[in-house]
Amino acid sequence: MKQLLWVDGEWVEGAGYTDLFSPYKHTKIAEVARADVKQVHAAIESASRAFEITRKMPAHQRADILEKVADFIKQDRKECAELIAKEAGKPLKYALAEVDRTIMTYKFASEEARRLYGETVPLDAAPGGEGRVSYTVKEPLGVITGITPFNFPMNLVAHKIGPAIASGNTIVIKPASQTPLSSFKIAEYFHMAGLPAGALNVISGSGSEIGEILTKDDRVKMITFTGSPSVGESIRNHAGLKRVTLELGSNSAVIVDKDSDLESVVPRVITGAFSYQGQVCISIQRIFVQESIFHAFVKAMVEETKKLTIGDPFSMDTDVSPMISEKDTKRALSWINKAIENGSALAVGGKVKEGALEPSILLHTPLNQEVSCEEVFAPVVHVNPFGEFSEAISMVNQSKYGLQAGIFTKDVNKAFKAAQELHVGGVMINEIPTFRVDNMPYGGVKMSGMGREGIKYAVDEMTELKFISFKLEQ
Repeated sequence: MKQLLWVDGEWVEGAGYTDLFSPYKHTKIAEVARADVKQVHAAIESASRAFEITRKMPAHQRADILEKVADFIKQDRKECAELIAKEAGKPLKYALAEVDRTIMTYKFASEEARRLYGETVPLDAAPGGEGRVSYTVKEPLGVITGITPFNFPMNLVAHKIGPAIASGNTIVIKPASQTPLSSFKIAEYFHMAGLPAGALNVISGSGSEIGEILTKDDRVKMITFTGSPSVGESIRNHAGLKRVTLELGSNSAVIVDKDSDLESVVPRVITGAFSYQGQVCISIQRIFVQESIFHAFVKAMVEETKKLTIGDPFSMDTDVSPMISEKDTKRALSWINKAIENGSALAVGGKVKEGALEPSILLHTPLNQEVSCEEVFAPVVHVNPFGEFSEAISMVNQSKYGLQAGIFTKDVNKAFKAAQELHVGGVMINEIPTFRVDNMPYGGVKMSGMGREGIKYAVDEMTELKFISFKLEQ
């Protein structure tokens, strides 16, 4: 299969091609076009021209296009999930769940396209403001650059494209090099749905070669990026006065209080820790358990973890497959071994089986170890005990990241204390921090980024407020 670029409503040959291999068994999937500087400029130019159409497009037309895309994906649900499993190595049951979320994301975007409300402003609240009718409107920014990661190649792309189209913008998508095929598939759906040529462009290639153009070009009015903090910082430095939304790293934590029902909590924690090999921005990485139930929690978690099935991502029975690359597997293993050398105990895992890193649980891990303070992005967690509840909150906050955190407790006072004191973008009470639905505000603080996704909130980021005032004749 030869995958071309999608520019100005047409398939375009790349300046070169790169072989794409599946993370599972490393079989060749496709030859993917690689864009050069000229083609990137062409994509931005086509988006700039198309903006003259999309900014005037009625809301109902934008909404209908997004609704049609959702319907096309629904019709091809299995095909889309198999594509995700093939290029991302995501177990099929999780790939199907991603497709279902993608459908919902575009449906939410369709709904938001119909309700870009402004508000009236009562200027007569101030002396001198009498005799005026004033209101605000939300207007699209223009060309948006969306740079997306490998781990949710359809749904995180939808979180860039959906709000951009809903609000009348145009967009150039640069997907992760390992997972470009899902983005090209989505481009086909938008073309079939009637989106004007140039309103969506998809270009693939090395971020180090074309990323700077996508962030520096004056025709680009906003950059929305999901990825590593180092790249996010570079984008921020190059963006100048452009709008920027950054969803960056995390080492999400969960607190399990002494009154927690382990029978229900442990399976949720395992889901949050090991789904898609832990390659999720809000995957559980740090677990803090009240000391009176620590041993019971660890025993239950180890027993349940051993039941997980490792293997072929195309099997519906598979829970864990190989990570996105051997390099990432080796890195995670080295972090596990370093933690053990520095006092951590391995309760389960720590080996590679069928090319996949086994789900691994470390105990009593010093918080300065990489498996704790950095983003491991692997099926690796550590479990540490705490005494006083305030100690647990302090340990969660002892991080340069702050995306989401979870807490399990039946004490409403502790729940409110956690909600007030945890320095993160989202606090999940009696739920894992890995919980996300696609209409909630989603984003972090500290090194986890800036700005918010979740369609309504992303639309706010992608529009600018215009104030209009009529002075009435007396």
